[in-house]
Amino acid sequence: MDQKALKKLVESISKTVRSFKKSEIECLIRLFHSLVKGTDGRLNKIGLDRSAFQDILHSIFGMTDDMLMDRVFFAFDKDNDSRINVNEWVKGLSVFLRGTFEEKLKFCFEVYYLNGDGYISREEIFDMLKNSLHQQSSEEEADEGIKELVEITMKKMDYDNDGKISFADFERAVKDDRLLLEVFGPCLPEAQVVRNANHQPFTSPATYNS
Repeated sequence: MDQKALKKLVESISKTVRSFKKSEIECLIRLFHSLVKGTDGRLNKIGLDRSAFQDILHSIFGMTDDMLMDRVFFAFDKDNDSRINVNEWVKGLSVFLRGTFEEKLKFCFEVYYLNGDGYISREEIFDMLKNSLHQQSSEEEADEGIKELVEITMKKMDYDNDGKISFADFERAVKDDRLLLEVFGPCLPEAQVVRNANHQPFTSPATYNS
């Protein structure tokens, strides 16, 4: 790996990512490089595809919901090129592991509006709740129950009564009750995973697989 290119990349990323030390950013870049098995040294030209990223979310962060892992991928993939580059990797992990409440609020909302229009619709809430709830009854009975939950959610979170949840609605609801942050399904790592990651140094891929 080209040390000069690595140092330059660390300096560049550190200007926008304040929650990691430069030494941690360097270790995350090395981890990224190992995960994508890039060999040409051009660290900013390679990336993780959706499948590889979902494997990481599952094995490292304990996430299991395919729909939400898919949405987390798109939340990381800021340039929408279907790959997570090294900048997106470090910036995304900064929210995952060290994000402020406001950063996590914006991240969760971005995960939850499935069609990218900036609003969470009734239909999207229904799909997410149906996806996250284990069905014990018939599908028809379950769908009716989920529809009732959707209406309860809308009454609680749709403050301007326009039939959809905007970021302003979501922010207000979550600030009133922080348990609503991941109301439509887990899209952030569990607290124990975050504690483990923050209490041990970023050193190598083996650190994350132990």
